[in-house]
Amino acid sequence: MQVGYSPEDEAFRITVRTWFETEFPRFKAAWPTDPDPNDFQWRRAWEDHVCRAGWSGLGWPEALGGKNWPLTRQAIFHEEQARIGAPLGVNIIGHGILAPTLIHFANDAQKARFLPGILSNQDIWCQGYSEPGAGSDLASLSTRAERKDDHYLLNGHKVWTSFAHIADYCFVLARTDAAAQRHKGISFLLVDMKMPGVRVEPIRQITGESDFNEVFFEDVKVPLDALVGEENGGWRLAMAAASFERGTYFIPRQVRFAQEVTALKQLAASVVDEDTGESKLSDPHLRREIARLAVDSHVLKLKTFRALTNALRGGPPGPEGSATKLHWSESHQKLMVLANEVLGERALVGAEALERDREASLWTRDYLWTRAETILAGTSEVQRNILAEQMLQLPKG
Repeated sequence: MQVGYSPEDEAFRITVRTWFETEFPRFKAAWPTDPDPNDFQWRRAWEDHVCRAGWSGLGWPEALGGKNWPLTRQAIFHEEQARIGAPLGVNIIGHGILAPTLIHFANDAQKARFLPGILSNQDIWCQGYSEPGAGSDLASLSTRAERKDDHYLLNGHKVWTSFAHIADYCFVLARTDAAAQRHKGISFLLVDMKMPGVRVEPIRQITGESDFNEVFFEDVKVPLDALVGEENGGWRLAMAAASFERGTYFIPRQVRFAQEVTALKQLAASVVDEDTGESKLSDPHLRREIARLAVDSHVLKLKTFRALTNALRGGPPGPEGSATKLHWSESHQKLMVLANEVLGERALVGAEALERDREASLWTRDYLWTRAETILAGTSEVQRNILAEQMLQLPKG
């Protein structure tokens, strides 16, 4: 396993770090208010700025407008952007999942049409996979696309679709052969969200935000040239899409997790226990739990290096990704529960009270948000099944 980077990559890091340390504070200072790190407008504006500066298409071929960086340099870029405290973008699905899928499977006309909009961040994409009856069991999806002369007639219902309310396009898995076996008869379609028959219903979350949506397709006429790859061959594309960025996907989250452990320690040091008159950091229970989270942070970093090493060697994505996702999501929940313990009554201000108590509001918002992290991108139960069957070789049922 590769732990760390080469001297050449570390020299490259200096260039990237210098840019972020110059541009991000300047960009933040020019924002009209103290930005909410979770605000869509703020996240989109920063992402646009990064793309305008040419920091997109990091792993794409140069012939398609990319930089063709190796995974190590892509990892360094994501590390440095997270380290400076920059927000996650809103087009991460377009950049991280769809673009490499198009590069590998789309025809030249589709690449020419869709890749420039992703590179410039002009076109926002969402992912039409999960359904009310097919969440983690994606192969049981029922959305159908019936071929009709020069188009597919798309009908179905997707749910938990991130960013659908602001997306320009959606890549949709739909069943094009109802008689085929579960993993067959599925096609990969590129759908314009402005087409007649597409309806988006935001889902209000416990945080007060609406990051997730329901998407309804009602007799949507999707052109035949919106099919990527072969008809009924969409499952192969979906599995390939899931493997892209496997070496770098968790890097921003791992870096932010380490930052949050440090921030939690600082929070505990700043809060006085009314019973003892000392800072809450002097509580042995709290110190022990923070130490455990610090260990989790270090192990997650090692797991990230292992995934990066495997990707560099050209290895296929394996069940280790499930172990990392499970570890991160459950550890992140524990961290936020502990933060709420430290805040005490201040946590009751709610996620929308930025003006009254910004610190407590941001911690509370993140605590509420983490409730979803053991569900999204594959539930903890599904991840444990994958580990049991593929790593431990335990029998099904």
